[in-house]
Amino acid sequence: MNVIDTGTFDRKFQKDLNAGIAALVLLNVLSQATEPMYGYQIAKFIQEEASTVKQGTLYPVLRTLESNGQLESEVEPSISGPPRRYYRITEAGRNTLERWRSIWNQTKALVDTVATGGKK
Repeated sequence: MNVIDTGTFDRKFQKDLNAGIAALVLLNVLSQATEPMYGYQIAKFIQEEASTVKQGTLYPVLRTLESNGQLESEVEPSISGPPRRYYRITEAGRNTLERWRSIWNQTKALVDTVATGGKK
């Protein structure tokens, strides 16, 4: 019988889960923002809600969402440091978010149903 390091196993599960939902979370955050947000600002907001999400993992997802037309960005000078890239969700991003929320809700319902042995 193999003995597993449960801490490592749990961290891998959390990492895989985070990777799968990062884009959904980013689109949700930006869909609710009243103005464009820069990466660090988004990361801080998310970390206040979910400390397991690492800031460094968000930037590649932001770039991917932008390259696929889900987000737009603009670089603006910063008084306190280097220029900042501000992101906003596009109409295509809002449409994607609506579809992904539906997929998430179906997935969540399945997991909840299985986890409770079919009891609601």
